Amino acid sequence: MSKEHEKYEAVIGLEIHAQMLTRSKAYSSDKNEYGAIPNTQVSPVTLAHPGTLPVFNRQLLDFAIKLGIACDCDIREVNEFARKNYFYGDLPKGYQITQDTTPICTGGKIVIEDIDGNPKEIALTRIHMEEDSGKSIHDQDPFNTLIDLNRAGVPLLEIVSEPDMINGTEAYNYLSEVRKLVRYLDICDGNMEEGSLRCDANISIKLKGDKKLGTKVEVKNMNSIRNVQRAIEYEIARQIECTESGEEIVHETRSFDAANGTTFSMRSKEDANDYRFFPEPDLQPVIIRENDIASIRKTMPKLPAELLDKYLNELGLSEYDAKIIVDSKSIALYFEELISHTKNYKGAANWLMGPVKGYLNELGIHISEFPISAQKIAELIALVDDDKVSNSVANQKIYPLLLKNPDKSPLDIAQENNWIQESNTAALGEFISAAIGKYPDKVEEYRNGKKGLMGLFMGEVMKLSKGKADPKLTSQLLRKELEG
Repeated sequence: MSKEHEKYEAVIGLEIHAQMLTRSKAYSSDKNEYGAIPNTQVSPVTLAHPGTLPVFNRQLLDFAIKLGIACDCDIREVNEFARKNYFYGDLPKGYQITQDTTPICTGGKIVIEDIDGNPKEIALTRIHMEEDSGKSIHDQDPFNTLIDLNRAGVPLLEIVSEPDMINGTEAYNYLSEVRKLVRYLDICDGNMEEGSLRCDANISIKLKGDKKLGTKVEVKNMNSIRNVQRAIEYEIARQIECTESGEEIVHETRSFDAANGTTFSMRSKEDANDYRFFPEPDLQPVIIRENDIASIRKTMPKLPAELLDKYLNELGLSEYDAKIIVDSKSIALYFEELISHTKNYKGAANWLMGPVKGYLNELGIHISEFPISAQKIAELIALVDDDKVSNSVANQKIYPLLLKNPDKSPLDIAQENNWIQESNTAALGEFISAAIGKYPDKVEEYRNGKKGLMGLFMGEVMKLSKGKADPKLTSQLLRKELEG
């Protein structure tokens, strides 16, 4: 970073639009389903034809309450709707039903890690309910913009942060936490590539320590969390260079070009349209009672922060393992099932992080497609813990067969293949005596201090026992015999 850049600090706030996983749209019974043939999921209600009336989707309310609880927000009792008026090709009504002065959630926070890995709270301004617009498609016809209205009316929650972030890394971590949260709550799939989670960034710079904020620029059209970070980092550098060269920063909306990592101007905000918000006359206010919040709170799953605390402080997992497990709800659920069958939490984490995730990554599949149940993995862990098989036999021999025969028990596989470890002291003694008798000169060398020869004797015992000797017990007996 140059000395010029060190004089400034960035001020960043994010606006996130999350599409809700409801079966129908926000104010009609039209299907809410991604990937359908264009313009097949619309009706006169979605298009606001004369004589039609919107009907509020109760599940959108429940999802908003869930998110509000998870973010420790204040949840409004009386929720009113408003019309946001603007005219664009993909907004069939000419207005959008949203919440203006009465957002369902205010305040609250998302806890992230800053650039040094320390916890940092990002305050929320508001979360409100609204409907999505249709989709304009610019890249399929060289001469025309195509309009798909299937998305029009899809329920959204808009999550608006305070401008508490100061660099692209914090924005990346914040967006990652929000995506993780909505996935844990099962209210949004968080897929930015499909547009079900979209983010606009408001960025400005100011001199360090200065209370006066610089001119804010909004950046849109970032289709991945990494691209949000890239766009912010580019925009901070651009604004600093403009300021240093005496160029005025314009209050505008910019778009991000992922191919070259730059932003470019879309439109000025100096003459932005007045949306002329006014109360939605066709929808009554929605009233939320304390018992509504309490009943939804009872259905809430364990959230990432709670699971992370459990894995670190109750189960004693490493921070690295705990964070990787918690990062994916499906992986965390599998782990929760796994530890309900075993108390060897570290062993469970090792199997999940090693062989299980290795298999998933190799085939590029989701944990839901993993053939072995968590209970069977727990049985495999128990075989090792009970010294019935070695860890290497479990990993390299039983596990591959279990993948092909997931209905079999690990114990049955071990017994059928004669892999159960020999733990009989008398039997092991015979193997040890044979191994020592084979190398009398090496025994003398060992007793004269060449302790590295232990591996030679262990290998011989394993060969004589056809790999069935209990390594731990064999090592103890062998050392006792050699040093006796």
